[in-house]
Formats: sequence, structure tokens, C-alpha cells
Amino acid sequence: DAIISDSLNHASIIDGIRLSKAQRFRYTNNDMNELEEHLKASANCRFRLIATDGIFSMDGYVAKLKEICDLADKYDALVMVDDSHAVGFMGKGGRGTHEHCDVMGRVDIITGTLGKALGGASGGYTSGKKEIIDWLRQRSRPYLFSNTLPPVIAASSIKVIELLEKSDALRLQLHKNARQFRAKMSAAGFNLLPGEHPIIPVMIGDAALATRMADELLDEGIYVIGFSFPVVPQGKARIRTQMSAELTSEQIDFAAAAFIKVGKKLGIIS
Repeated sequence: DAIISDSLNHASIIDGIRLSKAQRFRYTNNDMNELEEHLKASANCRFRLIATDGIFSMDGYVAKLKEICDLADKYDALVMVDDSHAVGFMGKGGRGTHEHCDVMGRVDIITGTLGKALGGASGGYTSGKKEIIDWLRQRSRPYLFSNTLPPVIAASSIKVIELLEKSDALRLQLHKNARQFRAKMSAAGFNLLPGEHPIIPVMIGDAALATRMADELLDEGIYVIGFSFPVVPQGKARIRTQMSAELTSEQIDFAAAAFIKVGKKLGIIS
């Protein structure tokens, strides 16, 4: 067996792969040519699984699920997507990146969390064909030897799903807020990673500077975290911001103004 994993996959995927006895291959983020080379190199394996985040959490990039599914079909591989940073708001119905990328029904395993857009604070899920889920119930050690999900969290998450099915107002507001913040920050001269996701990384570069900026922003009433190596590559420290549908336009302007004030003070922008 073989698992072929994107280089920017979440640590939970990496740890899961380490628990497996399958061969391991890694391809550069969203590099479909390299992915195909690994599929060719693993041709003699019994089963092959392409594992990817739907949204890469430190960058806000969207996985190329259409191309990934096409390659999986071509080389008879399975596809697993961790949609923790997409379910609830990506796609027209908020179903996640498989809906956003128009590959509904082509992804074999979808995992996600109840602790982000679904609002349950903790817990998660795995969905797929019944045969796969039944097998995981018997063979997945992290599942077998952990406690069950608290009923109150399950009920809360179901209620959120019901709200999302009734109206797309929250989803649309979230994307509107992300566009407003991105526009304000770009106009001020900040270096933002391109994208359409509510995760909007503000690139700083220097680790110490990112930490200092986060500290200064807290003094201005904005709580953010500076991420640096080994969470992100050397020299690519950043402040990762995440928009919420609950934020008002005034609050977004307040946050952007705080970034601008601190950014000028620290010489990050002029």
C-alpha cells in the first residue's frame, strides 16, 4: 500500500500517515506533475491513497481537487480530503472543497472537525463508503481507544448544519467580511498570500518580528498569533488572520486600522 501526501498537509494527517505501515510519498504543494510521478512510481502497490487538505490551513490555498480526482481515476487511486477548514462555508451549499471544486461524489474519504465553522468546539468526523467506515471502526486505533463525542457537542453541530441548510446568509457574510479585510490590508501595503478563503495570512518573514507584531496588536485590542518555524518554513513567519461571519464592518475596519498602526510602527509598511 502507498499514501501520497501533499507537502503542506496538516500535522494530523502527517501523524496519521506515520501510524500506517504503507509506503510514503510526498509531493510539493498542489504540484500535479509531481503527484503523477509518485502515482507512476507506486504502480505496484496494492492500494494507493492520495491525501490532501481541502484548504491548507497556514496559507488559505485551495487544493486542486479536480486535477487530483482526475489523476486518481487515471491511476486507480483513492482520494482522502481533510476539509476541516472548508466545511460550512466553501461551495454554494457550504459542503466544502469537494463542492467548491465540483467533484461531489468523487472523493472517497472526507474528514473534518466540528470545532471550526460547525461550532462544536471539539470532535470530528470521517465520511465515506460504508465498507470504509466499517473497516475504520474496527481498525482505527485513535478511534477505538478514545472517548465518544459528548452529546451536547453533537447536538450543537447538528443545529449549525440545520442553520446552514436553511440559509446561506452566514456563508455569504463570511466571504464579504474576508473581501473587506483583504482589500483594506492590501491597500495599506501588507504582503498577503493570494486567495479567496477567510484564512488571510499576513506575511512578515522574520519570526521575532511576527511575534512582536502579535504582542503589539494585543495592546491595540486585536488577538492574533504569530506563526514561525517549524510550523511554517524558515523565513516565512506570518500572522494568520481568520475572518468570522459575526464580525461587523466597523470591527473589520478597527482590526485593519490596528494592523496599519502597528505595521507602520514596526516598519513593516510605510
